[in-house]
Amino acid sequence: QVQLVESGGGLVQAGGSLRLSCAASGSIFRINRMGWYRQAPGKQRELVATIRSGGSTNYADSVKGRFTISRDNAKEVYLQMNSLKPEDTAVYYCNLYMLGSNYWGQGTQVTVSS
Repeated sequence: QVQLVESGGGLVQAGGSLRLSCAASGSIFRINRMGWYRQAPGKQRELVATIRSGGSTNYADSVKGRFTISRDNAKEVYLQMNSLKPEDTAVYYCNLYMLGSNYWGQGTQVTVSS
């Protein structure tokens, strides 16, 4: 079993910054990719950023230049979010892709006030 625990969400004014963290534990053998997704009320879950085991990254166009994904070791991933906008308001989910399966955290709320 795989567990993902997120932290770092909260309320911030537009233009501010937040840093999300995600720690993976459990039966982890070979992580292909970790990342962040988000879901705003009434909308589908969407990709924010991913980072592969080799270090390559991918970002949604809407966050390029503002968000940075990084990994401290094989089981922790971070999302530094700068210049936040009200449209970034959503529940942010940590994702781990391993051996053909996706695993999800419980989500952390990010609210950006205008």
